[in-house]
Amino acid sequence: MTSGNDNRPLHTDQTGKPAALGPFHYVANQSAWQDCLRELRVAPRLAIDLEANSMFAYQERACLIQVSTANFDYIIDPTRRIDLAGLGQIIADPAVEKVFHAAEYDLILMRRDYGWQLNNLFDTMWAVRILGYAQMGLASLLEKFFNVTTSKRFQKANWCKRPLSPAELSYAQKDTHYLLSLRDILMAEIEAGGHAAEAAEIFREQSRVRLPNNGFDPDGFWNINGAFDLSPDQQTALQALYLYRDREAKRRNIPHFKVVSDRTLLELAAGMPSRMAELNDIHGMSDGQQQRYGTAILDLIAGAREAERPQP
Repeated sequence: MTSGNDNRPLHTDQTGKPAALGPFHYVANQSAWQDCLRELRVAPRLAIDLEANSMFAYQERACLIQVSTANFDYIIDPTRRIDLAGLGQIIADPAVEKVFHAAEYDLILMRRDYGWQLNNLFDTMWAVRILGYAQMGLASLLEKFFNVTTSKRFQKANWCKRPLSPAELSYAQKDTHYLLSLRDILMAEIEAGGHAAEAAEIFREQSRVRLPNNGFDPDGFWNINGAFDLSPDQQTALQALYLYRDREAKRRNIPHFKVVSDRTLLELAAGMPSRMAELNDIHGMSDGQQQRYGTAILDLIAGAREAERPQP
């Protein structure tokens, strides 16, 4: 576990203002996790954020869990063999306040992947909505209150690749390092404005996440814009291409759009190409895509002419 060199609180300096970003603890094995868990179990509140790989996998997963206390920043690697059950117990503990920014996606990941149900939420994104802020993104709030800038180039990083760069880890650390201080600023404004009861109710409601049905829908091709404008033959081709894209995405463990986009599917179905050269006119069908998928696509389109017609 990479750690700081003393027990100085990371979040406030001697004047009580938020401190500059300091060292963090990187937790990548069970021993380091046990040291981390001892600190988390005595903390009255935690700032938490998750990083996932939705841009890089067929089904996204949690790749990092950042947790900050009043004293330390932790970056936990859930891709390693670590028993995180103790964190789930803290997540569920109503005596411990958990501070997130835009918690919904993270809570869904925690519920789906780990079975954790959170109690006692403070969501800084909902706090600024209640207060009527025009800018609700965490980056704008960090700049406004702490004069801290964050790089947008890591927003779409592959957080499950290893090793992560120092710059990526620093970006991840910022997502929770300032959250407890931000929470205090916003809570003071909420109380001053008489919004405390409203905020408490919204936080309770937001913590009751419902898992969405994100399973693959074989009839989902009807939701592609323009599907109903196609002829029956073209709709049959669209269905076949849509199902093929899912099989390829699952086989290669990549998102659907990294196989071919919806626009490409629609243009393929509308054009019904029969020769490789005709794929040059289709959006997104680069030489590499043609080499990888071209033969299969042409075979599917040819077969669609004789296949049973789909019904919406």
